[in-house]
Amino acid sequence: MKSKRNGILVKTKQELKRMSEGGAKLSKIKERLRKKIGEGVNAEEIEKLAVGLVKKAGGEASFKLVDGYHWATCVNVNQGIVHGIPRKDVVFKKGDLVSVDIGLYYKGFHTDSSFSVGVGVGDDLEEFLEVGEDALSSAISKARSGNRVYDISQAIEKVLKEGGVVPIRALVGHGVGRSLHEQPQIPCFTSGRRGDSPEIPIGATFAIEVMYTEGSGNVELGHDGWTIRTTDGKIAGLFEETIAITKNSPIILTR
Repeated sequence: MKSKRNGILVKTKQELKRMSEGGAKLSKIKERLRKKIGEGVNAEEIEKLAVGLVKKAGGEASFKLVDGYHWATCVNVNQGIVHGIPRKDVVFKKGDLVSVDIGLYYKGFHTDSSFSVGVGVGDDLEEFLEVGEDALSSAISKARSGNRVYDISQAIEKVLKEGGVVPIRALVGHGVGRSLHEQPQIPCFTSGRRGDSPEIPIGATFAIEVMYTEGSGNVELGHDGWTIRTTDGKIAGLFEETIAITKNSPIILTR
């Protein structure tokens, strides 16, 4: 039976156990994909590796269950933010910023995770990526019972602002579980009043997603009908983990 608090689906201990199992498998898949990225590698190679790893893990690719999307991964380069189709002609070059997003459906539950890496990067790009990683860590630390979704968003926004980059306002993180996208929406920025934001209950599971750019933050849809990219061509970063809210502290299921 589904249980909700403040519009947020709450999972039982058994359901959280299943999500934890799936998250552990997704974490291993993600690290294999991360190691595969390099100069001269193309996005289709990342996709093929992901498909094989998902099958070996005994699950299904979450994104293939999305109506109209036929791939296990989303692969974006430089100005690409999310939903990039992993095509063969997307070949990684030295200096590129590559983001990979992948979800795993296992034992009836989805987990979702993303990362960004540089290909032979310099110090400037490393600093840009560190800001995103720090924002995600700060956000997760605020994902506690009794806090509000606003607190997660505020943590992301604060770190990004201090790092001199801009949150993407057109896209959000989300709840995750039996469905790939559940309530609540989790923006990378704050709006409205904190008290109007949903309170975080024990048993909630979130895909906290940090999406940011060094440009204006405005986005556009690519000609393929899927890829969302920055309108000004500035680079964008993407970091995401699936977490579970427990009595004591948040647990990262996909790390």
